[in-house]
Amino acid sequence: MMNCSSRAWVEIDLKKVHHNMEEIRKLIPKKTKVMGIVKANAYGHGDVTIAQELVKCGVDFFGVSSVDEALQLRTGGIREKILILGYTPIEHFHYLHRFDLIQTLMSVEYANKLEQYGKANNVQIKAHIKVDTGMSRLGISCVENKWMIQDIKKLYSFHHVKVEGIFSHFAVSDSLEKQEDLSFTHQQIKLFNQVLHEIKEEGIHPGVVHLQNSYGILNFPDLEYDYVRPGLLFLGIYSHCDIKTITHPNLLPIMSLKANVSLVKWLDPGSSVSYGRHYICAQKRKIATISIGYADGIPRNISNLGAKVLIKGEEALIVGNICMDQLMIDVTHIPDVQEGDIVTLFGQDGSRFLGIDQLSKLADTINNEMVCRISARVPRIYK
Repeated sequence: MMNCSSRAWVEIDLKKVHHNMEEIRKLIPKKTKVMGIVKANAYGHGDVTIAQELVKCGVDFFGVSSVDEALQLRTGGIREKILILGYTPIEHFHYLHRFDLIQTLMSVEYANKLEQYGKANNVQIKAHIKVDTGMSRLGISCVENKWMIQDIKKLYSFHHVKVEGIFSHFAVSDSLEKQEDLSFTHQQIKLFNQVLHEIKEEGIHPGVVHLQNSYGILNFPDLEYDYVRPGLLFLGIYSHCDIKTITHPNLLPIMSLKANVSLVKWLDPGSSVSYGRHYICAQKRKIATISIGYADGIPRNISNLGAKVLIKGEEALIVGNICMDQLMIDVTHIPDVQEGDIVTLFGQDGSRFLGIDQLSKLADTINNEMVCRISARVPRIYK
């Protein structure tokens, strides 16, 4: 695919979204549906476009982080249900009912503010209750006493906040090898189920119930709730390639990051490359400058650590410090490299594939962050 005159760009293969969704559905119970988590611009992949593709796959519910992200979907034509997983400031409450959005209730105090707003403006706001079973981030703390259940019961009784569901979130569902982590996850499931049981004992229908994130699906696929919440999985990536999982779906990464060669030159022995002169040529080397840098999302801290790219089907080493807009690679061993050639930082390059994991490992982070950090100035091109 051509780069449409861009110096650097992302290619996204939408057909693979359909494949990955089929793989997800093979794991979960037949009655369980998928809530597509497309927060952070669908992890850098393009929220509206990915959501539109997921709708074609039968997804009827989306999760985002903020009201801004929800409005982005609405203005992009997404009419399905949207749950805001994070905080919406009071001054933006009007968007919730105007655009038919569902707000997470992360505390009784916050729910009271929504109820007061609804009463003052004679409107009803849809909501899901967040129960904190151990993540200790957002939600009504789930402890084994009656006041917590009474708090949740109170929220279901509101007139201007219509509670349509309840959920929680795993903290270590990606960890199977540490017994304490596995026990913690089982305790989260137990606490969440206890809340559901006590709500029903009070004669309350909990509404839509959901718990599993991506690793919750991979490692606890048999849990029978109404929805699962994958974010990474339909994009075809794991947080880290070394994380062991119970299930092993055949996921296909949909994103490739590419850039152009802008200059090729021969450097004599003793010549230095880039800021700081941290790379010195021991022999005569052919160096290509690539039009992508840390402002585009390539971590500067992987400089001179052995990171590789693909060019003409061959691996080439990144040398010297990565700059804001450019980086350099050693192409001494690759013939006929010239200005305009395409370099693959990760993803598909003809018949070869280079995983994003190598960059994430060198940067000491996870793939989630790597795809999210790709700059908005890098255009997304959809196949």
